Amino acid sequence: MPELPEVETTLRGIAPHLLHQRVAGVVIRNPRLRWEIPANLPELLHGQTVRDLRRRAKYLLVAFDRGTLILHLGMSGNLRIHPLGTAAGKHDHFDLLLENGKLLRLRDPRRFGAVLWQSGDAAQHPLLAELGPEPLLSGFDADYLHSATRKRKAAIKLAIMDNHVVVGVGNIYANEALFRAGIRPQTAAGRLSKQRCVRLAAAIQDVLRAAIRQGGSSLRDYVDSDGNQGYFQQQYFVYGRAGEACRVCGTVIRQVKQGQRSTFYCPTCQR
Repeated sequence: MPELPEVETTLRGIAPHLLHQRVAGVVIRNPRLRWEIPANLPELLHGQTVRDLRRRAKYLLVAFDRGTLILHLGMSGNLRIHPLGTAAGKHDHFDLLLENGKLLRLRDPRRFGAVLWQSGDAAQHPLLAELGPEPLLSGFDADYLHSATRKRKAAIKLAIMDNHVVVGVGNIYANEALFRAGIRPQTAAGRLSKQRCVRLAAAIQDVLRAAIRQGGSSLRDYVDSDGNQGYFQQQYFVYGRAGEACRVCGTVIRQVKQGQRSTFYCPTCQR
């Protein structure tokens, strides 16, 4: 957390304030995030203009003429737009100051986020170079999912959370997609038939699009670029509902551990 819908929501919130704007300065208050913030970022970015913003997996890419700023929200971070001069709090570690009188601020209480720089092609950065396809773009469909899971003995939930298979399907949305597809999370990925891959690929896309429409999920610290919480958690069928009745059939939702993460499923609706 934050997962793909939260990052996409953040991107859509900050893009109108950053696109085509010139950088007036950079403030680094605490460089010790998951990876240390490059000390020369103020010199690299000063006077440069934001040319493009996009998301790759859970990374936000802010493109300039001479490279790309790579941002990650970690486990508890958020990006907010503020007027220049807004006082910083204890966990506000990085500001991108703009000539339009605004600033982009990273707040990250647990410091698992990232602020990195890539000269040249951002896709060649080690964190991005080996990523699988985006679930909401044309490279991801039932044919791809079926091919990518052949001979995989790992459980299907772990497979779709593997960024080499498909990016951005975090724990919350993997649980929800598998419920919608009627597939038990423990099923070996390589055993899925083509028809079940059709259902699962569609369910992944449906869940992510629905979550984006609701502004993502706010379970702990997440707020969007305007400080608003997401609402998709109100629509969960299984995630976090262990011991409660399934909204479809009434069977009690079960919880197990997979890959050190909690998995939730309905033993009746999911086979």
